[in-house]
Amino acid sequence: MSTSDGKESDPIMESWRKKARAEYMRLRQLKRFKRADEIKSSFAANRRHINNALEQHNSWWMSQKIQPLHAPETFSHVPVTRKCEVKSGTKFGTQAGPLRMMNAVQAAPTMYTWSPLQQNYMVEDETVLHNIPYMGDDILDQDGAFIEELIKNYDGKVHGEREGGNIEDDIFVDLVNALVLIVPEMEKELGINIKVEPGVSMETVPSVIFETIASMFPDKGKADELKEKYSDLTEARDPASLPPECTPSIDGPGAKSVAREQTMHSFHTLFCRRCFKYDCFLHPYHPTPSMLTRKAPDVKQELIPCGQDCYMIYDETSISEKSERGSKISPRTGKKRKHSSHGHPTSGEDTEKSNGATDSSSVLKMPELTPEWSGAECSLFRVLHEVFYNNYCAVSSLLRTKTCKQVYDFALKEAKHIPELECNKERTPPRKKKKKLRMWSMHCRKIQLKKDNTSNHVYNYQPCDHPGQRCEETCPCIMAHNFCEKFCQCNPDCQNRFPGCRCKAQCNTKQCPCFLAVRECDPDLCGTCGADQFDTKKISCKNVGVQRGLRKHLLLAPSDVAGWGIFLMDPAEKNEFISEYCGEIISQDEADRRGKVYDKYMCSFLFNLNNDFVVDATRKGNKIRFANHSINPNCYAKVMMVNGDHRIGIFAKRSIQAGEELFFDYRYGPTEQLKFVGIERHMDIA
Repeated sequence: MSTSDGKESDPIMESWRKKARAEYMRLRQLKRFKRADEIKSSFAANRRHINNALEQHNSWWMSQKIQPLHAPETFSHVPVTRKCEVKSGTKFGTQAGPLRMMNAVQAAPTMYTWSPLQQNYMVEDETVLHNIPYMGDDILDQDGAFIEELIKNYDGKVHGEREGGNIEDDIFVDLVNALVLIVPEMEKELGINIKVEPGVSMETVPSVIFETIASMFPDKGKADELKEKYSDLTEARDPASLPPECTPSIDGPGAKSVAREQTMHSFHTLFCRRCFKYDCFLHPYHPTPSMLTRKAPDVKQELIPCGQDCYMIYDETSISEKSERGSKISPRTGKKRKHSSHGHPTSGEDTEKSNGATDSSSVLKMPELTPEWSGAECSLFRVLHEVFYNNYCAVSSLLRTKTCKQVYDFALKEAKHIPELECNKERTPPRKKKKKLRMWSMHCRKIQLKKDNTSNHVYNYQPCDHPGQRCEETCPCIMAHNFCEKFCQCNPDCQNRFPGCRCKAQCNTKQCPCFLAVRECDPDLCGTCGADQFDTKKISCKNVGVQRGLRKHLLLAPSDVAGWGIFLMDPAEKNEFISEYCGEIISQDEADRRGKVYDKYMCSFLFNLNNDFVVDATRKGNKIRFANHSINPNCYAKVMMVNGDHRIGIFAKRSIQAGEELFFDYRYGPTEQLKFVGIERHMDIA
């Protein structure tokens, strides 16, 4: 805050805090009253609906005839212990009937709510405790320090609206607006002139307001961050407003003429280059140097005109060069061509077929050519120019609404906004000649040495991207003891690049380099083992089960050991893939916080993926999460590298018959062994 003399004053700031605290409490109270009123009105509306439905139902019953009470024949074998009277409460008379006592039925095991998944789901860390878990009054009375320790693990951050904690966005905006209204009152009370700086919305907001809120809620950020957040929240309330880097439409009549970066923003930020799909929830977007630096297009320049309206015919330079060579301007193909009225070349054979055909739907209808450039066409040209550069024939054929000459004329106008090709060429290193194929025996030996020298630590893979440098000691892949994958930006001839296998068998032994390196065969690298087959029925490779989803049919039923269990519907051979263990991918710190709660519940679905992440199937997962622990299991789990991602596969340890329950070793420690496996060990000894 700045006063008239430009100095800070603690008493003045304390006065602002008192006002802000009072306004904050008032807004909280209003929100609570509003919420309570909404609940009351909703409850009253639901009660009226229930009463109306009940009256209609009773009216229907009153109009029905009296139905005698019949004893069901299903329970005729159960002896009658006594008789009972049945009163309807309406005009029906009292009826008597036999009372039979049923035998106790075993209750279904307890199951907590979970969402089904078919692949892993990356989630962020929960830095705020959203709710206090309830595990019964007895546990809370016996171990009261558990809740205190749990809150301490989240640094005291609990979901709510208390001061010093977290403030919701809507209250934050209302608080700023309320403090703006009392600025004149504060000036009279303090006897100072508060400098008002240009605000971030339609009105002016003094910086002292954001400094006051930052001192009350330090976790919300500094004053500058709060100012920017207020700007974003106020602009977000306008449904017509969009971020400046986004464009509302890239086609249609309302499309705007924008730069290439703005047109391709959603593609660059939402499209995953590893999954080849939009809005990937497994690989967060992180811009790398290679993404920010576009490579120069490598397109062969056409030297022959594409038609009557080709820019080469009207270009004086092209005409002079062709006249010197004595060449006659003609279409670029040797076939006889006829040109349509729009200037696009069509073959004579196709034209004759279209004239003789009776079905007009077989002829491709060309869009009407217009001299004006719409916003969508301008934006699309800037995108295509980065791919085809000055190949205006190719750009025209893709636009389909402009001739080659029109594209060329528009490119001349855009020349001052288009960077020169030579500048981009300097960033692109020259291509190297491919080296001879390595000896696969030496490569397998290298994998074995790397596997022996590497400790038990397995680190998450991140594609390396260091332009102009080789993959040496500073390469992220080498530092993490990982191979360079096809997603890395290093040279394809990198010595650390995994080349795949050349097997002609089923790739289920250590003779296969991929199997030896505990990774599945890559369909882009392994072309001889059958991993690249599109049809799953034709796949001969046995090392692609996780990525192709070749799982077994599993059945969920009460377990013979404890709780629920998972059973195999079809038989499985030894080392055959059964299912992938899926769930939320969380960090190790988040797993420690969740694990303390799961230990109290005596139920945990955490599975270590690598040194960086853990798979948690508690909230989200698939049916294999119900496989119980055993010291003599019939399945085993294996963490494998599958197309750049660590994934957990469950395989058969021996031949398993249909209907058998599945078990695998949870790898408990000594303490957990005594706690969870005591019954099973006692049964085995007996």
